[in-house]
Amino acid sequence: MADLMRQVTDHLEAAQSAEDGRSAELVARDGVLRQTIIALRSGTRLRTHNSPPAASLQVLAGKVRVEIGDELQGEFKTGELWVLTHERHSVLAVEDSAFLLTTVTSTGEGSHA
Repeated sequence: MADLMRQVTDHLEAAQSAEDGRSAELVARDGVLRQTIIALRSGTRLRTHNSPPAASLQVLAGKVRVEIGDELQGEFKTGELWVLTHERHSVLAVEDSAFLLTTVTSTGEGSHA
């Protein structure tokens, strides 16, 4: 079992010294389910990207902002959980932050058993 708070501390430290201001690690994988810890130094942005079929973001430390284009989708702080938009979006660290990103990489639609 992963010690999430220890990993948060480790990844926040790594993000501080990383050239790109971030650190990440896949901490759980089960079929189409993925859980990743992502730490971002304050002011660091994950550039605009597509969403998987389903995803949530749980802030473990700090505060992040999710944006669609130039529009604020939401701002989330430690302890908050949010279901991510299905639109292309970016994530900005308002302060040094770490979050657990949970994704489902496939819905199984179109597959035949």
